Amino acid sequence: MPELPEVETVRRGLAPAMEGQAILLAEVNRPDLRWPFPPNMAARLMSRTVLRLRRRSKYILADLDNGETLLIHLGMSGRMTVSGDPLGRFEHDHPAAQKHDHVVLHMANGARITFNDPRRFGAMDLLQTATADRHKLLSVLGPEPLGNGFHEQHLTEAFRGRRSPVKSVLLDQKVVSGLGNIYVCEALFRAGISPRRRADGISRIRVAALVPTIRQVLNEAIEAGGSSLRDFRQADGELGYFQHSFDVYGRAGEPCHTPGCGAPIRRIIQSGRSTFYCAQCQR
Repeated sequence: MPELPEVETVRRGLAPAMEGQAILLAEVNRPDLRWPFPPNMAARLMSRTVLRLRRRSKYILADLDNGETLLIHLGMSGRMTVSGDPLGRFEHDHPAAQKHDHVVLHMANGARITFNDPRRFGAMDLLQTATADRHKLLSVLGPEPLGNGFHEQHLTEAFRGRRSPVKSVLLDQKVVSGLGNIYVCEALFRAGISPRRRADGISRIRVAALVPTIRQVLNEAIEAGGSSLRDFRQADGELGYFQHSFDVYGRAGEPCHTPGCGAPIRRIIQSGRSTFYCAQCQR
């Protein structure tokens, strides 16, 4: 499942081709993905101008000039790609249509935005922009880890009384939105905190250090174009490269990167998810 850096990378790739542009034609090639599409989605998108492309957690939100917002979730295998952009940022030629091209948007500037999703775990919906935060998928989300609402006091209060492992708490989207398995593992390693430690047992000093560490990991991943594991591609079809900078994720049995350590990275299962960490460096 793409995490915040991957979704932000896609948003940034789509923005030059979509923002300020009208949707001349919307092709909706099936009735649903993970859930049914909203009624008359193709007609509601046609001739609408995209005012702004933003991100909330792992969702891309396209605000339209009629007061509606197109919500997009990539799911496990969804890709949004751009072709034919007259600015020359992407492919000049439109590729042939593929079997799993479920939604295709033809923009006024000649760009074509294609949502391809072989497993159909992605989703799209149309909602009122003014009340978007009340949508069932968005209303339960915690603060953005790169926003002002995510700070030491918030995380300290979120950890208070939580006997669950800190990794599980950080994966709770009500605590902080957009974080996933990869970047929680990486952030906990850099902060020197064991993923097995109870959240309510972490000192305030260590919590304070964890907040900027999480932001640093996410910003570095965004700059690297995200992490390409299995299906993820950027909007121009390129791979992300942050996986080459992993300290622990996916490195079970390999030596720790910390100078003077070299202990093998361990892999355990927590809440059905793989956790990678260094038992020597993380306490």
